[in-house]
Amino acid sequence: MDVDTDWRREVSTRVQDYRARRRGSASVDLQSALPFDSESPAPVESSGAATMLASAAPARKMAAARAHRTERIEIAIPQLETAAVAGHARWAAPPSGAIFSPSHVYPVATLPERRRAAAVDVVLLLFSYGGMLALFTVLGGHIGFNRLDLLVAVATLALFYAQYFALFTVFGGSTPGMMLRGLRVVSFDGGTPTSRQMVWRSFGYVVSAGACFLGFLWALWDDDQLCWQDRISQTYITPVEERPQR
Repeated sequence: MDVDTDWRREVSTRVQDYRARRRGSASVDLQSALPFDSESPAPVESSGAATMLASAAPARKMAAARAHRTERIEIAIPQLETAAVAGHARWAAPPSGAIFSPSHVYPVATLPERRRAAAVDVVLLLFSYGGMLALFTVLGGHIGFNRLDLLVAVATLALFYAQYFALFTVFGGSTPGMMLRGLRVVSFDGGTPTSRQMVWRSFGYVVSAGACFLGFLWALWDDDQLCWQDRISQTYITPVEERPQR
């Protein structure tokens, strides 16, 4: 477009110079313009229009891009976020183990009361063991005072001891001595002990007695006056009529 315009302008200029030299400068204005002299501005205008169209194209593209662009607005609500975090923490956090706290649960039974209950259990245990030996003798058995017979008698007594506490603890929840003295077994959180805890408590009775009854004497030095079976099963003995302390 620019080359065509320059060519026409150059031809027009040279024709005008030639006419001026032939006829004089006065006749220059009398000559009619060349046919393409009036059309010469058209390319310039077309060029300007093309430039405007070319500059308007990116603007239209940018406007279209802004129209199709999606904006995301987030609104934070502190109360809902706090509740969501608390709920997640409640479900994700692992359960903590039971910790003994006498100020928030049933009080521990006193040592004298527990000794009386233990004395009742010992009497009942020896009575049942003696009845078994009497039945054995009536049926023709004989127990001497030699080492083997004494070893068998001690082993039988230990078996009776384990069965006594296992049966009454696991299936009854408490021994006959506890029932007569108004005592019961509760867990460290003040609830009813599970069957698993009662099995561990009966196992703790065996361990406490097997260590020369050191597990029972441990209550004399324990800060909460608890025995080994209490610590092993996370249970303890409390009076029946007591209520949780607030």
